[in-house]
Amino acid sequence: MSGLDGVLFAPLLHAGVGHLLSNTLPLLVLGFLTFLEGTRRFAIAVAASWLGSGIGVWIFGGGLTIGASGVVFGLFAYLMVRGFYNRSLRQILLALVVFLMYGSILWGILPSAGSNISWQAHLFGALGGVLAAVILKRRPAPGGTDRRRQSKAR
Repeated sequence: MSGLDGVLFAPLLHAGVGHLLSNTLPLLVLGFLTFLEGTRRFAIAVAASWLGSGIGVWIFGGGLTIGASGVVFGLFAYLMVRGFYNRSLRQILLALVVFLMYGSILWGILPSAGSNISWQAHLFGALGGVLAAVILKRRPAPGGTDRRRQSKAR
């Protein structure tokens, strides 16, 4: 049970102003884009990313990890895959734009020798974001047709 409090508090702690600032801009941008879908979806995406990152580090990590980058990776992954689960061309195009802006962060999920950056937090945060996209997958309307077809038929 040791270190379990880190699951909740690690994303709120940072090692100085530089560390805080490096997480703030992507967190604001990706958070805003996620928030556009609504408060409930935003809360679920953040919670899945936060908990995925924290629990993954708690189980597989090798020590103290701080920072919100796991949440950043989770929101990034959520925005990348949700369009494919929802079969939404708009969301897929947004994912392409987000990838062009932030795609280079994907290198952060790979272990790097001698680095003090928690690739585990990044990897498990991203997995949490994918889980959020699966959980929030839009379901087809009853009767086997989607809403757009129903509204066009009227």
